[in-house]
Amino acid sequence: MEFENVYFINGTAYAGKSTAVRLLAQKYNGIACEENYHNRLLPVLDPTEFPCLCYTRDLADWHDFIRRTPEEYETWYDGVTVECETLELQILPELAKQDKPIFVDTNIRPETLKTISDRRHVLFMLADPEVSVRRFFERPDREKQFLYRLIMEEPAPKKAMENYRRGLMRINSQERYDRFLHAGFHVIARDERRSANETLKLAEQVFGLS
Repeated sequence: MEFENVYFINGTAYAGKSTAVRLLAQKYNGIACEENYHNRLLPVLDPTEFPCLCYTRDLADWHDFIRRTPEEYETWYDGVTVECETLELQILPELAKQDKPIFVDTNIRPETLKTISDRRHVLFMLADPEVSVRRFFERPDREKQFLYRLIMEEPAPKKAMENYRRGLMRINSQERYDRFLHAGFHVIARDERRSANETLKLAEQVFGLS
């Protein structure tokens, strides 16, 4: 296995990936590579090689971001996933040299994870697609609240929100959920009755840390 001390968590929105990565790193004195950790490389990216990541980096008016059609949003999202995977595979080899466990909120696709890791080091955390869309803006992180404010600034906020949610529905579809579910790795489905510490214990069991 290429990354002996790296534990990957992928999955859907609102499934608890970032929280799990943070809690695991704290408990095991490890390194937390949280959501978008690859942004450290963003300033030096070439737009011809990374057009989707550079789209947001070089965007003059962020209202254009939320005004895209659902189809445009989905195409951009899939492109970002591929580009982020490329960056992660540049960053992780150096991090993996450290004598610490590394917990990654990753964009690396299942088919790639099968070539660089194994089932003991990969976890998919999934939330019901409807929940991922409905509760997308309930999270307090800065990026999502920034997008929410942009939508509310639109001349027709309700219409703008409906358009953006249609994009979210495309990238949080049942088809994508099922693709993760049947990828051949361990899965933890979000359960509102389960505490963060209980979810942590489940993740520890998957990774053989408990």
